[in-house]
Amino acid sequence: MIQTIPSQPFEGQKPGTSGLRKKVRVFQQAGYTENFVQSVFDAVERPAGTTLVLGGDGRYYNRTAIQQAIRIAAANGYGKVIVGRGGILSTPAASHVIRKYGASGGLILSASHNPGGPEEDFGIKYNIANGGPAPEAITEAIYARTQTIDCWMTVETPDVDLDNDGETEVAGMMVQVIDPVADYAELMENLFDFPAIRAAVEGGFAMAFDAMSAVTGPYATEILEGRLGFAAGTVRNGTPLEDFGGHHPDPNLVHAKELYDTMMSPDAPDFGAASDGDGDRNLIIGRGRFITPSDSLAMLAANAHLAPGYAAGLKGIARSMPTSAAADRVAAAQGIACYETPTGWKFFGTLLDAGMATICGEESAGTGSDHVREKDGLWAVLLWLNILAVRKVSVDDLAREHWAQFGRNYYARHDYEAIETERADALMAALIAALPDLPGRAFGSLTVAEADSFSYTDPVDGSVSENQGIRVLFEGGSRVVFRLSGTGTQGATLRVYLERYEPGDGAIDRETPDMLAEIIIAAESIAGIAQHTGRTAPDVVT
Repeated sequence: MIQTIPSQPFEGQKPGTSGLRKKVRVFQQAGYTENFVQSVFDAVERPAGTTLVLGGDGRYYNRTAIQQAIRIAAANGYGKVIVGRGGILSTPAASHVIRKYGASGGLILSASHNPGGPEEDFGIKYNIANGGPAPEAITEAIYARTQTIDCWMTVETPDVDLDNDGETEVAGMMVQVIDPVADYAELMENLFDFPAIRAAVEGGFAMAFDAMSAVTGPYATEILEGRLGFAAGTVRNGTPLEDFGGHHPDPNLVHAKELYDTMMSPDAPDFGAASDGDGDRNLIIGRGRFITPSDSLAMLAANAHLAPGYAAGLKGIARSMPTSAAADRVAAAQGIACYETPTGWKFFGTLLDAGMATICGEESAGTGSDHVREKDGLWAVLLWLNILAVRKVSVDDLAREHWAQFGRNYYARHDYEAIETERADALMAALIAALPDLPGRAFGSLTVAEADSFSYTDPVDGSVSENQGIRVLFEGGSRVVFRLSGTGTQGATLRVYLERYEPGDGAIDRETPDMLAEIIIAAESIAGIAQHTGRTAPDVVT
């Protein structure tokens, strides 16, 4: 029997670029999670009796939220819920399951790379029928509903057994618990040259993969060790834990330092990689060579034709605006378009659906392709393995050859975290006010060529997204970008993206901090970060 539970709106249930993210204790408030899930179901298009995909990264509160979402889905007329065993579905796997089984959408319960545990973060994101994140029109409709909601619906039923595959009926709705890895692993085997990778492994090629006690552990273990033949133990921290083992599951050089140290040691394996909390981000390190996410996108795009799934070539490349322009040069060499979009994977969705782009990437360690509508950490790792196996070169050799051909975009991101929102807003307002006077100004040897507040017009649907970050472009191809991030749960995070271009016959094998030193000084002069925030150094450098 359907129950209607009176409720009232909660402030701040506005989905960001990756859904609604708050502290666990916020979601644990009576009716908070239920209000948001009900608002999603009220706002989205979903035919009667349709299918919903449900799963998450295994973080604390996942199972509780999944049981409630199942009951609310039954009360709202869904015909079927597909949920990953144990409540587990990586974000890219969820995208694939939505697409494969023709679901009208899915709820992904994750706060991505944010810490997990009773005192840490939780999140809920809705993905639409194409498998991608809900576009702004839908997230705005969800938010509008959260502001007026006065009740949510549920059914009284015992918890569903999430730990065994099979089907259970809940108030006339079918709940199917599936192997969370099988469909995804099959897709990867269709895209990549597994025999070539297996041959490399048999020939002694070794790697280290850090799953960071997060969702990709079961996927990496099945594919890398089970199907490709890498040695047992190749996957480190492979069991998903509710608190990620007390660590921060963000695959960068700060939080994956143990892997970095392994790969910089004299006895390092050939290849190192990591993925984040929900499996959509990646870290790529060769023996003695870290590859930035921006460079990884460009190198993957330049060599993707070596994988069976991309043998026909790329239709186009898309990158987020803060991502370096390295991929632009690959696109130009291949005679294909390169699209510069705002940050947020949903902006790639229309390009992928329209067949205008094949590979997409963001500087925040996310790369993917048209195989799903999300970034995909393990996909990037497997494409790297495919390329290395076919070309029979090291990561360092591949990088040097790439830079010699296309030039090198030295790149870093400086994050100033948990800034008081008012201070962060004041800094950005001052930057915007200064934009008209920046062109022509010199900062050391750097001269500003252009400066703007980035605006994007979608070439497919014509939608316009304004105020997506401040760009300061210097003569010669270098630049600095300032942007406030929406992925945190406290205050504001100022992200400063620093980029210096060197042509292929220039200085392409220097240390990144040295090459960016002058641009760092220019960024401080332009934005007055210390003056506005009181911070004299970033919290995280990636």
